[in-house]
Amino acid sequence: MLLTIDIGNTVVTIGVFDGDRLTATFRLSTNSRRLSDEYGLQLANLLNLRGIDPSSIDSACICSGVPPLTVVFTDLCQSFFGIEPLTVSAGVRTGLPILYDSPRDVGADRIADAVAAIELYSPPLIVVDLGTATVFDVVNRQGEYLGGAISPGISLAADALFFNASQLRRVELVAPKSVVGRNTVNAVQSGLVYGYASLVTGMVEQIKGEIGRDAHVIGTGGLVHVVAGQTSVFHDINQDLTLIGLRLIYEMNREKPQRARN
Repeated sequence: MLLTIDIGNTVVTIGVFDGDRLTATFRLSTNSRRLSDEYGLQLANLLNLRGIDPSSIDSACICSGVPPLTVVFTDLCQSFFGIEPLTVSAGVRTGLPILYDSPRDVGADRIADAVAAIELYSPPLIVVDLGTATVFDVVNRQGEYLGGAISPGISLAADALFFNASQLRRVELVAPKSVVGRNTVNAVQSGLVYGYASLVTGMVEQIKGEIGRDAHVIGTGGLVHVVAGQTSVFHDINQDLTLIGLRLIYEMNREKPQRARN
């Protein structure tokens, strides 16, 4: 079985694939102070709870936006599963032509999302990943990665608002009944939820103006559900997109699982 690990700034998302079938997913909080033994014990317990024998994990693929945890999860794979993981970075085959000014600057998770989107849907494509950041990735009609746009994520914007405005309190990220809030809680919820839905809608429309109005739009990321119901721009929601992309990239690079050397 293949272990896919997406290390984000807020959440570590882990998937287990049996062939091309995603059999289980786990979400752990990102904490660069945690050690590989701590993450390893937690993951082993989660696997056992899902009825997955940890010894059946024979390969792994990692993408990371948190360099200190790349080392932690590499060590986890080696010490707990006895395997050498594939880490998506420069030099790893992805089958994706990247037209970014500096291809090395494209985040590994963005590459994985684009690889999966091309496999599952027909270009041109717009992938909107709503997580710590709100990221728009664009693939043209020829299946080439063009680039995209990055803005602060909803939770990040909310944290900045609550931290800098002493009279505003934290609110649940749900859409209020109307855009015009009749109280402070609803007003903040409206600004965050409807505001970000409008951001996504507006950005997608502008990107379509550059690559084609028939672009297929896919929503992903841990916070996609916050805005998905407030905009009609998404053709599909796929929260496993990054994990699927990691599986595809792994298959391009390794035909046989490689055990770590003792």
